[in-house]
Amino acid sequence: MSPPNRFDETQQWRRIFYSLRTSILIWYVLLLTFSAFLSTLVIRQVLLARLETRHENSLLQEVKEFRVLANGKDPNTGKPFQHNLKALFRVFLNRNIPDDDEFLIAIIEGEIDRSSPRALPEPLKQNSELIQYFGKLTKPEQGARETTAGTIVYRAAPIIRDETHGVFVVAQLTAGERQEVDEAMAVIIQVKIFVIIGAAILAWLVAGRTLTPLHLLTETARSIRESDLTRRIPVKGSDEIAELATTFNEMLDRLQAAFSSQRNFINDASHELRTPITIIRGHLELMGDDPQEREETVALVTDELDRMSRFVDDLLLLAKAEQPNFLKLERLDLTTLVAEIYSKAIALSTDRHWQIDRHSPGTIIADRQRLTQAMINLAQNATQHTTTGDTIALGCMQRHNWVRLWVRDTGEGISLADQQRIFERFARTTRSQRRSEGAGLGLAIVRAIAQAHGGKIELSSRPRRGSTFTIVLPVEPTSEISSHE
Repeated sequence: MSPPNRFDETQQWRRIFYSLRTSILIWYVLLLTFSAFLSTLVIRQVLLARLETRHENSLLQEVKEFRVLANGKDPNTGKPFQHNLKALFRVFLNRNIPDDDEFLIAIIEGEIDRSSPRALPEPLKQNSELIQYFGKLTKPEQGARETTAGTIVYRAAPIIRDETHGVFVVAQLTAGERQEVDEAMAVIIQVKIFVIIGAAILAWLVAGRTLTPLHLLTETARSIRESDLTRRIPVKGSDEIAELATTFNEMLDRLQAAFSSQRNFINDASHELRTPITIIRGHLELMGDDPQEREETVALVTDELDRMSRFVDDLLLLAKAEQPNFLKLERLDLTTLVAEIYSKAIALSTDRHWQIDRHSPGTIIADRQRLTQAMINLAQNATQHTTTGDTIALGCMQRHNWVRLWVRDTGEGISLADQQRIFERFARTTRSQRRSEGAGLGLAIVRAIAQAHGGKIELSSRPRRGSTFTIVLPVEPTSEISSHE
């Protein structure tokens, strides 16, 4: 048994630490911690603000009740209190019960006359600095003082009758209730810590479940080989991960189609090249010394070599169609363009009935040579699939921002099963009547030229009723095409 590889273990831990799952967990915990910290601060501030408001309301209520009584009558005598402050303070303190940590203090001539409750904290006892300060007040005052017993909030209401000077003070010691708030905050913090830990564990499990399609995506990408593109990722749900899996599967479909097309292209190209090579080799091997036989062999070999040269030229043209310098754009007059194409097309076959359907006036920015080549290819295709006396017509029409150039014939037509595939390279129709001497690249070249201009090729055909191939092009090229001019 081989010893464990420390390097592999280190790499495994690095993958775990730097994985997307770990990143999601870390950000989730950070966000949750920040939210908990912020919410705790807000809760504490709200509780303290409410505590302060309650203290202020309680102090204000005591002072208001004192003033009402001071302006009223002594319930024992039925007469106004006037200068009898002792009786006023006695009646008020006997009637009112202070809240917890609240103190009602009656001061006459700078001395505490009575208080409720009687036991006062050190900062509010007789001869304390705060009591001496209260005893000298001549105007109502409210405020807060920091003392050895904690913060004391107060309201003082001086009352002067004749020459007697008194002060009613209601004071609240806030340390006890503030401590209760802090204890409540400590409990909340402890609960939130446990909640964060539990949420982190749950987030780790949920993240792993959510990222399962990504792991499948990675495994599928690693298992793909050029010879096997059949694996697909199972898609579940409709979220972003499912959309990614669907997009990846669609990419694999395109790659599989591209590889399949490439293999077919290579097979067909090798077949198209192998046939003339076999013919040439066979005739050269059998060629004798007879001058006439030599002349016939040379003519045949030359014809096969010309066919191979045309085939290679077509392949090079299709390759160039994907390059940015494929087109040389210029402004073309449609009437002149169709007339030039017509004059060249009628030389392809003298036993067909050639005509121009329509040529509406207008202009287009395009490559003259490429458009002529595409239309001649369509005309050549029409001559190969029509018979003597059939009609082959050319035409053009401009409508809005599009130009339509077409070649129409009255030949045998194309079946619906073949109409989509005949534009592929080396594609041929399944009908034996529709035969071609070429390599099956002509319509592929037409489509490549149309797409290079930002257009497309359309086909309208029915068996035994002829075909119409239409090149649809924009009047003005797109900015991307113009930049490649």
